[in-house]
Amino acid sequence: MPSRAQQLQDLGQSVWLDYIHRRELHSGQFEAQVRDQGVVGVTSNPTIFQQALGQGADYDAAIEPRLARGLSGSALFESLAIEDVQTACDLLGPVYERTRGLDGRVSIEVSPYLAGQTAATIEEARRLHREVARGNVMIKVPATAAGLPAVTRLTAEGICVNVTLIFSLARYEQVMDAYLSGLEQRAAQGRELAGIHSVASFFVSRVDSKVDAAIEQRIATLPAGSSELAALERLRGRAAVANARLAYARFLEVFGAERFKALAARGANRQRPLWASTSTKNKAYPDTLYVDELIGRDTVNTMPPQTLAAFNEHGRLETTITRDLAGARGLFRRLPELGVPVDDLIGQLEDEGVKAFAKSFDALLATLEQKRAQMAGKPR
Repeated sequence: MPSRAQQLQDLGQSVWLDYIHRRELHSGQFEAQVRDQGVVGVTSNPTIFQQALGQGADYDAAIEPRLARGLSGSALFESLAIEDVQTACDLLGPVYERTRGLDGRVSIEVSPYLAGQTAATIEEARRLHREVARGNVMIKVPATAAGLPAVTRLTAEGICVNVTLIFSLARYEQVMDAYLSGLEQRAAQGRELAGIHSVASFFVSRVDSKVDAAIEQRIATLPAGSSELAALERLRGRAAVANARLAYARFLEVFGAERFKALAARGANRQRPLWASTSTKNKAYPDTLYVDELIGRDTVNTMPPQTLAAFNEHGRLETTITRDLAGARGLFRRLPELGVPVDDLIGQLEDEGVKAFAKSFDALLATLEQKRAQMAGKPR
């Protein structure tokens, strides 16, 4: 019987693995996840690579010859990451062919240090695309103010982009516009559109972490038994799903409008929403919360291994993304009335996300430097 994640494809949702590790790529474990567990794509980011490189000695055999060639720092990391991404791309090649480019995708991210630099982001994205040299690679570009023009340029050039670190509805509007503008520029040049695929990575669990903390702070100021306190308690753990559902509603509107229809007539593809950060951070919430509540057609859910395993064990299989939009809109009206500035809080998450990825990149480089020092001290 197909796994639950495999059955999600019947509901129009693709499952990508939010994890990459050389051990799994070479042991057959990743191939088993593709064959048996419903995985049809991979996403990576600095945090994921930092965790992979910092665990044990799985990368040591690959690091040593690169050190001998004089590689260090970010160049050393990039060489390792590109090789992993190439391997994952090759293993997902049959999925890529079967789905005609929709899935079978592997994402690699531009440096988080470039989040505020448009030209440098474009150049790094082009270089990563060229060096990975696989048709099913996606280049991750952050949805910062500087990243948006890069999304447009890269799309126009035919590079498939995973637009990452999206938190707010306002920013998501700009992401969709950046993608459509890139398609329009490409169409104006008379170039084909059918081969261009993109996803918009909308982060989920961090929204609840941020908003729930503000709700707790507000509750602490209210007298026991007050109606406001009771109302706030009912709204805990609901902002992230509401935010994503409103984003999906807007996705349907934008990609159902005349602007996209004109592009679709020339073969253009929708930019699918991708639900990222879908492991629950609060142990009081169900471990499949951000999968069960966000199932819908033309979407991707990128899951870390533990969330994928939990969903395959006890996840729910039903379309949920379009449920209770009135309740979602009501939540965003009610929270400010109760003293929780939800839009401002979500707006802060982009900058925090960029800083978190930069911190992970710093830790990754420190890990590689530590390994270099250890290897330099080994007897020959």
